[in-house]
Amino acid sequence: MTRFHITVPTRAPERVELPEFVTDLRPPDRGTGHRLVGRAAELAGLDGALVPFDPGGLESLVVAAGLLRDSRRIEVIAEFHPGIATPVYAAKLSASSQRYAGGRLGWRLVVDLDPAVARAQGDFLTGAARYARAAEFLTVARGVWDGSGFGFDGEYFQVLDGGLPASRAPRPFPRVYLSGTSDEALELSANHADVHVLDPGDDPALVPDGVAAAVRLPVRAGPDEQVAAEIRTHLDRGVTEFFLEPAAPLDDAYRIGQRVLPLLEQEVRHG
Repeated sequence: MTRFHITVPTRAPERVELPEFVTDLRPPDRGTGHRLVGRAAELAGLDGALVPFDPGGLESLVVAAGLLRDSRRIEVIAEFHPGIATPVYAAKLSASSQRYAGGRLGWRLVVDLDPAVARAQGDFLTGAARYARAAEFLTVARGVWDGSGFGFDGEYFQVLDGGLPASRAPRPFPRVYLSGTSDEALELSANHADVHVLDPGDDPALVPDGVAAAVRLPVRAGPDEQVAAEIRTHLDRGVTEFFLEPAAPLDDAYRIGQRVLPLLEQEVRHG
């Protein structure tokens, strides 16, 4: 089954500064931008919404929780760095979201950060160590999710007799999205990913067996037929999921759902 996810904004538009003699009666921003995009994705029949990791923007797990609350059907995928918290805390936080949202939360781990960004986040790991830590992070998170009495003694994380009570960890574990084309990234996906996310120019043959192939797809201005044809090209190469990155998320969510996807369906049906 082909699935389409929209990328939502994590920053509010900058407000125009008013002169000091003007009383500012404008209501404060309460995240209306990403909430509107999430609702548009659901109304347009898309499958999910990605909240990207943005060091200078809103926290993705918090935004994802808000989108889950405001929606009923779509999957909401929070992209975050495995150094933000312990895997036990991340599992507990996500289990709470799964309980209230009917199991619709997904995880997209960003492992390979720009060095300056990583250090600003307090993370000084480099090279293959980043992927080793991500593997331990996912192992521990799944381990505590599956019940009590879990133990783990790794290089980056240690757990003794840990676990979430069944009442706090309803199934399913968040769907895991990973990316990258290095040997370490592909090995991590082979062992832990449900979906491997490619860049537009990457070869889907790189994706490990048993892992679904997805692609990041910038949505450019142009005829709807052109966008549908680009999606069809990736489908023919074995891609089954798309992370759409529109310039105008709100307008393009409706455009894709109401115009592009029907064109794509018609094109696939007629070969």
